[in-house]
Amino acid sequence: MSYMLALVIGAVAGLRAMTAPAIVSWAASLGWLDLSGTWLAFMGSKWAVLILTLIAIVEFITDQLPSTPSRKVPQQFGARILTGALSGAAIGMPYGYWLAGLVSGIIGAVIGTLGGAAVRAKLAAHFGKDAPAAFIEDGVAVVAALIVILLLPGTPAA
Repeated sequence: MSYMLALVIGAVAGLRAMTAPAIVSWAASLGWLDLSGTWLAFMGSKWAVLILTLIAIVEFITDQLPSTPSRKVPQQFGARILTGALSGAAIGMPYGYWLAGLVSGIIGAVIGTLGGAAVRAKLAAHFGKDAPAAFIEDGVAVVAALIVILLLPGTPAA
C-alpha cells in the first residue's frame, strides 16, 4: 500500500510541485506520519510546515500567471521529480521502504507532470481558456494529496 501512496503523492508533485511536500509536512507535524529519528525528521518541524505551506500557496497563485513556464522545462520538471522523490520517500519511511517510496515518488512525478500537462491542455481547449483547467488541476492535486494522507495507517481516518 505504501508504494501506491508514494506513487500518488509523486503524481501530486507532478501536478503541483510544492503541494506534495507541504501535505507530507503537515502529516508529519500532526503525528500521522512518523519521521522522527530519520533523515526526513525535519519535515515535521513547524518551520517546514510554515515554509512549505507558504511556497505551495505561492505556487497556486503563480500557476495562474501567463508568464509561468511550462512544467516540462528542465527546471520545473526537475523540481517536480525532486519533490515527488522527497514526498514518496517520506511516505515509505515509517514502513522501512523509503528507497522504494523515493522511486515510486519519482515515477509518480513523471506521470503527474506529463499526464497533468496533457489533461490540462485538453481541458483548456475545451473551456477556451486556461484558468478553469488550472483550477480543476489545483483541486485534483489537493484532494489527491489529502486522500493519500488520510489513507496512511496513523491517521484518524484509517
